[in-house]
Amino acid sequence: MKDLTAKPNQKTAVALGYFDGVHLGHRRVLQGALDAAEANNWASGVFTFYFDGLNPIKGSSILSVDERRRRMEEMGINYYYCPGYESFRDLSPEAFVQEVLVEKMNAAAVFTGDNFTFGKGGAGNVELLSELCRARGISHTQVDMQAEDGTLVSSTRIRGLLEAGEIAHANMLLGAPYAVTLPVQPGKKLGGRLGFPTINQRYPAGMLMPKQGVYISRAEINGVAYAAATGLGSRPTVDGEDVTCESFLIGFTGDLYGATVRLELHEYLEPTRKYASLDELHACIERAVKAAQEYFA
Repeated sequence: MKDLTAKPNQKTAVALGYFDGVHLGHRRVLQGALDAAEANNWASGVFTFYFDGLNPIKGSSILSVDERRRRMEEMGINYYYCPGYESFRDLSPEAFVQEVLVEKMNAAAVFTGDNFTFGKGGAGNVELLSELCRARGISHTQVDMQAEDGTLVSSTRIRGLLEAGEIAHANMLLGAPYAVTLPVQPGKKLGGRLGFPTINQRYPAGMLMPKQGVYISRAEINGVAYAAATGLGSRPTVDGEDVTCESFLIGFTGDLYGATVRLELHEYLEPTRKYASLDELHACIERAVKAAQEYFA
């Protein structure tokens, strides 16, 4: 997948949206662009965007920009255009279609969900988008929302599941395990003293944080995956205050300080709590490690 820097020579089928979870509903929109591109010998493209700092309109981000990009690339999208929100927020609906879809993306077809809005102040909706595209020879397809058990798949629903610790259900709706890619930072090295050396990662501002607790997880380092046990929380047993993501990687040896590690959460095991002793904490880690080994066996 190429970052779009100049107007492609080839016509494109473009998926439009924030796609903060690249969940099953988002994937239907993206797949629509992929299918149209294949059928018409076009390129496929995506227009999405990011916020500088906290998200003022969409709520906490489910996935980082890099993780969203990774998942779109895995689907086979050819061109990726992801400007900052501030760079286009004041465009009128007409200017957005002309400058972004026509002049930047060379769009022949556009795909959106039914709740897509665009233009300054969200002035444009899917009906106006169809009208403006049609006047420029561009087709617009409104993709029906994906439903699961009679309920629509939405970012709001997935945020609720993550915050409730229902990670397996959230992963099903995401179409892939929830994941974060974050730098490894120095910790208190308590895990090493307990026989379970861990990596410490901290969530950036604006990112949704799943329910605090102990998780079965999987870490990816330079393309190699390791089963892991992760504690997400403030480490009350050692009077921790800042919330960290602390993981023991089964079978890994080495120093990862300063490295960036991708971590998937697969199953919620138990809430974090203050243990009466370090021995009890050690036992908790042992249980989580055994569960992770069995899960990925």
